Amino acid sequence: MPRYRWTILAVGTGAQTAFSAVLLGLPVLAPELRDHFGLSLRQVALLLAAQIAGSTATTVPWGLLADRLGERRVIAVGLGTSSLALVLAAAAGSFGVLLAALAVAGALGAAVQSASGRAVMGWFDPAERGLALGVRQTAIPAGGFLAAVVLPPVVSAGGLAAAFLAFAGAAALGALASALWLRDPPAESGPPPAGRSALRDRRIWRLAVGSSFLLFAQTGLIGFLVLYLHDERGLSPGLAAASFAGVNVVGGALRIGLGAWSDRLARRIAPLRRVGVALAGALALAVLATGARNALLLPPLLVAATLSISWNGLSYAATAELAGRGRSGGALGLQQSILGAVAVLGPLAFAAAVSAASWRAGFALLALAPLGGWLLLAPLAAAEERASREPSPALAAGPEPELPL
Repeated sequence: MPRYRWTILAVGTGAQTAFSAVLLGLPVLAPELRDHFGLSLRQVALLLAAQIAGSTATTVPWGLLADRLGERRVIAVGLGTSSLALVLAAAAGSFGVLLAALAVAGALGAAVQSASGRAVMGWFDPAERGLALGVRQTAIPAGGFLAAVVLPPVVSAGGLAAAFLAFAGAAALGALASALWLRDPPAESGPPPAGRSALRDRRIWRLAVGSSFLLFAQTGLIGFLVLYLHDERGLSPGLAAASFAGVNVVGGALRIGLGAWSDRLARRIAPLRRVGVALAGALALAVLATGARNALLLPPLLVAATLSISWNGLSYAATAELAGRGRSGGALGLQQSILGAVAVLGPLAFAAAVSAASWRAGFALLALAPLGGWLLLAPLAAAEERASREPSPALAAGPEPELPL
């Protein structure tokens, strides 16, 4: 494939980073948001879920539009208009206005969720695709890392408004870069190939639902990590934010490593299930150590948080490959919508468990979720193993096997 594929990867990753910085920057701002607006834990959870709620409603339409119009126009328009909504968030004087602005920003910026992955898939061959999509998926923890590093001094200097203006500027830059440098792959010509809609492919539904169990653990850990470390474990805001940044750096590196590993294995689902088991084990250790001193609790808790953000590239690559290039926008949109619904409800469910019982109970609930994903993905892993023994690529698109729902 041409060298320009690396430019496509860089632009797609940068655009996703800009969008992800808002999603993962909000937990960093959680203490400031709570104090500024006088919020309860459940109201903080609503703010964390607002952007995801907006994006959940629009990722499928954006993905289908990318299949029809291409990635460049979709990402440029979506991120560009999202930046305007973030300017409104910077001016918000009440909880309700901020909630609405974040939801609109999510709905518009969701264009990047499906379209940037579709662009990367089209430019990389299957032998490099796990690595490439793993790199692209590092945009999410990269956004979290940059938010954790940049936001504390920005808030200290200019308050919450400055933080949201920084988000808006990053989104505008991502839109401009996409408009200038994204292109269609040279091998692609004509309309997308005909075939069954990705929205009717039961494999994609199973993969998305199975992945959502791992995402539930991710939303509870990542969404409340800074707040828990600061309020319950006595870490300073700076140290809690630094821990959050470290989790995102290591988690991002793991996304790349797992993607490269999956290329060598010619499998995506099997590594995904192994990560789920490891995540459940780390969370179980954290549950046992919840009442202990920080030296015993923090290692398994931070390992669990890191593992919780390491797997997304595997699920993303598997979805794109199951659908094929011509249907990947819609398939990735469907996946992101299902995951987005869990990302909205997950923080609310976790906050409710903590409020009704304890942090230990909340972590125990998170520990059970990856095991559900491991079980649900078993038929796909078996089909992947059978396909890997055939001459064709392990996850090449083709007629959908009859899998039980």
